[in-house]
Amino acid sequence: MSDWLVSIEGTDLGRRMALALALMAAFLHALFGALQKGRHDPWLSRAAIDASYGIIAAPLALFVVPWPEPHMWPIFAGAFVIHVGYKIAQAMTYQRGAYAVVYPVVRGTGPFFAVIGAGILFGEHFTSGQWLGVGILMAGIFGLAIYNLRTITVDRETMVPALIWAVVTGCFVALYTTYDAYGIRATADPFTFLAWFFFIDGIFMPVYTWRRWRSLPSSEFVPLLQRGVIGAFVAYFSFGAVMLATRLGKVGEAAVVRETSTVFAALIAWLVLGDRVGPRRLTLMALIALGAVIVKLTG
Repeated sequence: MSDWLVSIEGTDLGRRMALALALMAAFLHALFGALQKGRHDPWLSRAAIDASYGIIAAPLALFVVPWPEPHMWPIFAGAFVIHVGYKIAQAMTYQRGAYAVVYPVVRGTGPFFAVIGAGILFGEHFTSGQWLGVGILMAGIFGLAIYNLRTITVDRETMVPALIWAVVTGCFVALYTTYDAYGIRATADPFTFLAWFFFIDGIFMPVYTWRRWRSLPSSEFVPLLQRGVIGAFVAYFSFGAVMLATRLGKVGEAAVVRETSTVFAALIAWLVLGDRVGPRRLTLMALIALGAVIVKLTG
């Protein structure tokens, strides 16, 4: 599998595969966000997910994939620090704001800075048509956030700090997107990076939140662990897919396409949570999809 993925890098097949992986990551990332924002404390939800994917990844990292080259250890250290910052900012956001409002702000902030970062780090350059697509996508995402903010009735007293934290989280999204793309391109076997990333990344949140576990009712312990295992597999295919997409194709394009996760988040809220969509939200969702299409077609 690794040899085949490496062989299609930079080819038309590789670019098509990158698009498919980014779209899959978009859907699964919306599901991942909903899992963390569920009825449990978002800090504990994230800790349960991280512990699960760290434990599952351990034997793969230690005994299955090739061991990382020496130059990869500083890269893993950098990824660990960046993702710690991202997780703290994300938990602070979800703790204070309604998911329907803060999630679009997080996802809308990320692609703009990710495209700039990809230009600096990888020499990628967007055409004027692609920048138009980015603008349309971001307008749709922030428009959706504003619409949800006007209609939401919960967490309004903490919405301002929630929105500030959402922007901070979006900046971390852009940072880890470009940095992880650098990391997965720096090793010969992409699955070495993925296995060791999840193994190392699963350490911090369970340790950081161990005091909070004391306040968890015993009746909620098993459901939270179940959510953690489900979230672990969603994370593998969500984060793993977008990381592979950044190796096979352009980092900026993968970052933009992944942010159609906002559309999937709205669909999840409609189909699963019973939220009303309405013509305005449908229009904004169409703008998000249109922006992503323009980015791909004008590249």
